[in-house]
Amino acid sequence: MLPSACFLFLDLTLGDKSKLWQLKNFGETIRGIRENKGLLLRQVAAAIEVDTALVSKLERGERKAQREQVSKLAKFFDVPEETLLLVWLSDKVLDLLEEEPLAYQALKQTEKRINRS
Repeated sequence: MLPSACFLFLDLTLGDKSKLWQLKNFGETIRGIRENKGLLLRQVAAAIEVDTALVSKLERGERKAQREQVSKLAKFFDVPEETLLLVWLSDKVLDLLEEEPLAYQALKQTEKRINRS
C-alpha cells in the first residue's frame, strides 16, 4: 500500500476563484470541476466528443480516460492541462503500484533516475 505522501494534492483555481485543496482521483476531480461550473454531463460529453455514459463512468472511476480526452477536458474546463494530466498520471501510477509492498521504494528509486536524466 502506498503511503499518503504518494497521493497528489490538487490545487485548482476555478472561474469563481474557489480552490479545491483535497486528495482526489481523476474522476472526482473532473466531477468537482464540472459541478462547480454548473455543467451537465451531456455538455461535457459533447465538448470532448464522447457519449454521456463515458463521462459518467470516468467520473465514477469505472473507466480510464485517454490522454487525448484529458487534454480536451482541460481545454473545455479552462484549467491548466498540466494539472489534469498530473492527477491522471497519478491515478495510473497508483493503479499499477497500490498492491505492491515495495511501491514507495520503487517510486523513490524512479525519482532518483528521473532526476539524473
